[in-house]
Amino acid sequence: MLKFVSKRVHLMLFAGLLGFTPLLASADVSITVAPPVIPVYDQPPCPGDGYLWIPGYWSYGDDDYYWVPGVWVLPPEVGFLWTPGWWGWGNGGYFWHTGYWGPHVGFYGGINYGFGYFGTGFWGGHWEGGHFFYNTAAWHVGAGIHNTYVNHTFVQVNNRVSFNGPGGIERKATAEEERADREGHHELTEEQRAHEHDALHDHAQKFSENKGNPGKTALTRTEHETEHKGTTEHHETTEHHETTEHHETTEHHGTTEHHGTTEHHGTTEHHGTTEHHGTTEHHGTTEHHTAEHHTTEHHAAPKAPEHHASAPKKGGGNNKKK
Repeated sequence: MLKFVSKRVHLMLFAGLLGFTPLLASADVSITVAPPVIPVYDQPPCPGDGYLWIPGYWSYGDDDYYWVPGVWVLPPEVGFLWTPGWWGWGNGGYFWHTGYWGPHVGFYGGINYGFGYFGTGFWGGHWEGGHFFYNTAAWHVGAGIHNTYVNHTFVQVNNRVSFNGPGGIERKATAEEERADREGHHELTEEQRAHEHDALHDHAQKFSENKGNPGKTALTRTEHETEHKGTTEHHETTEHHETTEHHETTEHHGTTEHHGTTEHHGTTEHHGTTEHHGTTEHHGTTEHHTAEHHTTEHHAAPKAPEHHASAPKKGGGNNKKK
């Protein structure tokens, strides 16, 4: 079992970010031993249209690091992208900066999580016309998904160190990434939280047991998708059925059956309010590749099998802030 000198947990709540009403919860955990390197693993194929990839990461709990498997999930809003969380050195310890959903990908510490998250920017795809278009050069897309394109212009980084700071990745956020970090965000979905909770309580996922090679590195879906599916379908403000079912004047039911007051359809279905059209890459109409094309080119870009040897340095002796 790993022993740590100190652990501090801080909970910060932010409200009303640029008109967004949901709270953004950010939990920072500080410890004195650097997180392990990111393991090399294969990405399972995308299970269906609209799913986005959440790369695996080392989290911390019960005095040990544990690996949260990468997984495909549905975003909380159409048009939203995932910014991964990241470990950073500062104030005498390693702090965890929680990931979030938003219209743009922000700073994630310069960490190479693979699969479109190569340390800077996002190369997995883009939203256009309410649909997600997948870059098959970075993501493994299965059969049946035709809104794809190929873009190999990203720079592959071979460093699998999992923290930002001395001895790790020393990179600062760009102005564009800082703007994305200031946008309105959604925190982890309930499905993501349940997925992380499962990893915490799976003994084989703990670093003290697997020595950096967890048994579950990636999953096609979480085990909680059906439990929380309702939280990821936002189809709002287009179906106002209550105005068409007022029968009081013709059947005199107004005092006994109150039609139109018990069907609240407008608050649960959110169609078309968050379509983020791509302005620079319009691949949907010109590059619809077949499924056979996808299955031959998806593991080479994100895999870096030679990087288990480059373990991160113990950062406790460096009292530099980011």
